[in-house]
Amino acid sequence: MNTYSKEHVAYLRAIRTHRQAVRLCRALVLLLFLGLWELGARLGWFDVFILSSPSRVFSAIGRLWGEGNLFLHVGVTLYETVMGFLLGTGLGILLAVILWWLPFVNEVMDPYLVVLNALPKIALGPVLIVWIGAGMGSIIVMAVLISLVVTTVTVLSGFTAATTEKQFLMRTLGATKAQTFLKVVLPAGVPHMMSALKISVGMSWVGVIVGEYLVSKSGLGYLIVYGGQVFKLDLVMASVVILCLLAALMYGCVALLEKRFQK
Repeated sequence: MNTYSKEHVAYLRAIRTHRQAVRLCRALVLLLFLGLWELGARLGWFDVFILSSPSRVFSAIGRLWGEGNLFLHVGVTLYETVMGFLLGTGLGILLAVILWWLPFVNEVMDPYLVVLNALPKIALGPVLIVWIGAGMGSIIVMAVLISLVVTTVTVLSGFTAATTEKQFLMRTLGATKAQTFLKVVLPAGVPHMMSALKISVGMSWVGVIVGEYLVSKSGLGYLIVYGGQVFKLDLVMASVVILCLLAALMYGCVALLEKRFQK
């Protein structure tokens, strides 16, 4: 038996209608963009050689599929990105926990974290190639370095957001530091952890593509460099479109994880 009032049912229906309208508008914006892009290419509004068109992009993806190279390049880039994302976020959260647990170390390391966060990690690319070698390992390390500091700073700010009064109350009640962390600090830091994961998704893709620019012989970054060198810009645009789809899929997985934590 339905125990909801008419007002409550109307409110839930309004929320559902709003979400459906948002999804519909998103789809319409994408379709409008693709339609104008294709129309502009066919009517000569811009140089098709430079900006390509949706039909040419899909044809390039079809050629990769037919040659049997599509899943090879997508699989390499996706593996590197997922590994860099998991390692970067895992180490970043662990480092944030250590810095919260040791306030003196946190104060000492604070300026260094600021400097590392501002440092262009791309500049370390040649050094990583010499240290680790021109292979997948250096690409994954690049992705880890780019996402590590951002994750650490974001999560640590969430841990410090837990009010001092709550922590003092826990100590007054006889709680240990571990209990204070688990009962007060960690729950307060969960929203910041989810934000860090979302940011780290983009950072991991950036790190991997930059690494593939430098050393890779396979992957979507390699296809972009190769397509630019031989002036196959359809291949470049096709790789960019695939990157957008994969990044959106990975971001969607993180968003689903966030909803689960919120519940």
